[in-house]
Amino acid sequence: MSLFALFYNFVLTIAYIVLIPYLLYKSRNKKYKDAIPAKFFLKNNPKFTSNGIWFHSCSMGEVRAIKPLIKEFEDKINISVITNTGFEEAKSISSNVRFLPFEIFLPFWITKQKVLVVMEAELWYMLFLFAKKRGAKTLLINARISDKSYKSYLRFRFFYKKIFANIDKVFAQSQIDKKRLEELGATNVEVIGNIKLAQLPVKKQSFEKPNGVIITAASTHESEEELVLNAYKKEFGKLIIVPRHPERFSKVDELIKDFIKNKELSYHKYSIKDDFLSDIVLVDKMGILNDIYEISDITILGGAFANIGGHNPIEPAFFGNVIISGKNIFNQKSLFECIKNYYLIENSELKEYLEKANTLLKPKLTKEGSFEPIIKEIKKWQ
Repeated sequence: MSLFALFYNFVLTIAYIVLIPYLLYKSRNKKYKDAIPAKFFLKNNPKFTSNGIWFHSCSMGEVRAIKPLIKEFEDKINISVITNTGFEEAKSISSNVRFLPFEIFLPFWITKQKVLVVMEAELWYMLFLFAKKRGAKTLLINARISDKSYKSYLRFRFFYKKIFANIDKVFAQSQIDKKRLEELGATNVEVIGNIKLAQLPVKKQSFEKPNGVIITAASTHESEEELVLNAYKKEFGKLIIVPRHPERFSKVDELIKDFIKNKELSYHKYSIKDDFLSDIVLVDKMGILNDIYEISDITILGGAFANIGGHNPIEPAFFGNVIISGKNIFNQKSLFECIKNYYLIENSELKEYLEKANTLLKPKLTKEGSFEPIIKEIKKWQ
């Protein structure tokens, strides 16, 4: 290793030792009981045994986005992820799935691979360095630098130059992203659009649409359900709430029960009754959001009323929903640029927009990305 790599690994090792008590404490949480031991202690997280095409994505949304790409090479693939939901999604594609270990373990955990394909902003120095040292060609796909993070990236330009020195090819979402990536040291950058648009959403089942307007509060986070409930009136239509994280289902259930006290509103959980006939329905089940979009008229898209960065608007747009979201869309700006007639509002404006939602035009997709250049590049090296 270079002196920089040795120093970098030393600093991470010190940080790791200091954080061990905290990691052990957090691993007691049901949400992290598999991920933390796997990533930080290598429990049930062995090296890949096959030399093939290694795909790395962070979470469920990113894994879903590259499913067609993975399936193109499905007999030769290895997949690594960061999150629990990403792990479960990847397991539906392949048995060769691992949590990506903390960087100090990567020098001896990484095995020889033909190609490493990394999705979006997973810029781990040791990942690219040792994948290259083991002989892999390295690709960064769907790369972008958001407006919000751009200045932060520039402050550490010296560090990102070292990361990009080990990346052979970058597929960027836009010309702006290409320019920013090159400023950070990226070379061999090609613009191919946003590949999250290369596969259009599909539904798994057909629900019967209740009469009237259906409003879906989708992928909501802490404080967003309360915001939606306080803006909601029965005359607006039926309200379906779909929290982003399953560990919050119970908390949101209690929140809704408190909200409907002394109000003439009916409510049930989807797990108790699998229909949408109540005034308010809590969807405490994963994997059916696209099916719900199909019967919805309005989507209140979460993650942007809180300071999360927003969520993917393509799916509700594809199913013809009016989309209302907050202004904190810094992680999804490129996707919002692919639809028309969406509404980014202040939190205080939600009730006003729900009142006039029936008069809003429905959004449409405007452009798509493509997997073809990436497939062509991988096939050169497999």
